Amino acid sequence: MRIRLAILESDTVYLNRIVSAFIIKYADKLEVYSFTDKDAAIQFLKSARIDVFLAGESFQVTEGEIPSACGFAYLVEEEDIRTFRGAEAVNKFQKTEMIYRRILGIFSEKTAAVTGVGMDGGEGCKALAFLSAAGGTGSSTAAAACAMNFAQKGKRVLYLNLERFGSADVFFSGDGSCCFGDVIYALKRRMGSLGMKLESAVRHDVSGVFFFSSTRMALDMGELEVGEIREILGVLRTSGAYDYLILDMDFSLEQAFLKLLQECSSIIFVADGSQGSNVKLERALESLKILEDQCGVKLLMKSGILYNRFSSHTSRKTAACGLREYGGMGRFEGFETQKLLQQLKAQPVFDVLEREV
Repeated sequence: MRIRLAILESDTVYLNRIVSAFIIKYADKLEVYSFTDKDAAIQFLKSARIDVFLAGESFQVTEGEIPSACGFAYLVEEEDIRTFRGAEAVNKFQKTEMIYRRILGIFSEKTAAVTGVGMDGGEGCKALAFLSAAGGTGSSTAAAACAMNFAQKGKRVLYLNLERFGSADVFFSGDGSCCFGDVIYALKRRMGSLGMKLESAVRHDVSGVFFFSSTRMALDMGELEVGEIREILGVLRTSGAYDYLILDMDFSLEQAFLKLLQECSSIIFVADGSQGSNVKLERALESLKILEDQCGVKLLMKSGILYNRFSSHTSRKTAACGLREYGGMGRFEGFETQKLLQQLKAQPVFDVLEREV
């Protein structure tokens, strides 16, 4: 589907430039109509089904002039303001991609129901869950490095941090004004299309990895239920936008969480080979084997071990049997996060992982 967009702007140079940019970049996403006369624009809104209406700040638009099903925002020159004359504000001089994302967000809030359908459609997306039975093994770093490795190979990759206290912003950065908390808010209140809200909130790192900026408070992640996570993943997987979803998750033995893992293509347990890590992993796998029979889920057959921070002097492979081993990564001491990721993403273990998932 295409969003029907109307733009009212007195600056004809800017208007022609933004319309041309939308046509070049988003012809399959947007159907654009432009106006320099307010009366003509308002009359068009009444006769045509316009989804989003953007008006330059030189025009005064009242709520009664806009159809109830049409989203509205002012195009403003000032940066970092979210409202103008009581309506939503969009900075007109930011990147075209950022304006497009704001349009998606405005439209999603006006859509009647959460459809659960992405913008493009498509199949074949694989979800890889990275988790650890013991803290401090570097599972988040391994997940981020894997995402960067796959993206470097030309894959469309989304890194999604679902940890209670985790943050994708530690590893990735990109332009955007929305965070994952905005997705949770929209989902909880059933505000519009979840697919479009996700697309409007996603950011793009220079490495090629897509991600969501972390929630403003960790408490927001605590409100997200497993069933809602499954709904989000369902929309992402069917959107056709990604080849891989790299999920960075806290480990749990709760039944609802196990059903979530069952929907993943692969489960990667990250361990460092230390005695404490191995003992906790072995106990977790023993419990998981029992719960497989009790809950009717099959997880061990799609699970494997990835060793991180492995040292030939202090680390040993776990005695847990039956799981495949993807390989390991050595210790890299004294590196800042970004430099560490550059080292890790080149490790052969991710080539093995890509072949076997």
